[in-house]
Amino acid sequence: MPRTRRCRYPNCHAMVAFPDHYCQQHYEHEAEYLASRQRWARSNDKQYTHKYNTVTRYRNEDKRQQYSFYRTRQWSHLRQRVLERDHYLCAYCKVQGVITPAKTVDHVRPVEAFPDDKDNINNLAVICGSCHHAKTDWERSYYGTGQGNELQSVTPIDDVSAIVVLMNEK
Repeated sequence: MPRTRRCRYPNCHAMVAFPDHYCQQHYEHEAEYLASRQRWARSNDKQYTHKYNTVTRYRNEDKRQQYSFYRTRQWSHLRQRVLERDHYLCAYCKVQGVITPAKTVDHVRPVEAFPDDKDNINNLAVICGSCHHAKTDWERSYYGTGQGNELQSVTPIDDVSAIVVLMNEK
């Protein structure tokens, strides 16, 4: 049985077979309707596609390995162990005396600067969204991480409370 729908003409209840939009009695409106749909699609095309693929990722081999690590079973087990260890609470907020629930696990020392510590459970801490944003900004200025920056040779900071102090100074 062919698919059918109602005629688009106001108060006309005749059924029309796909792909038509108007019945035989009102078929003269079909071309006008299709033209208006094409005009609308052309004018609204950018509205729906302007956000597609806006994030540009690194395309070098080091970054590819870093991103692929987060899709491994090893990372999911490490992440779960850290979440349970820290009771799903942001370690950075806890240092400031605030209890904030969180589900993100972050490397205290960034993987980009210290790739050997990516699977070290002592280098992982639970972090909330606002602290993660502030810490990422701090890492960019202190370690030189991020796209377009050059890594700086500085002493690594392993203590979460020291990082919180430095993050709040900025």
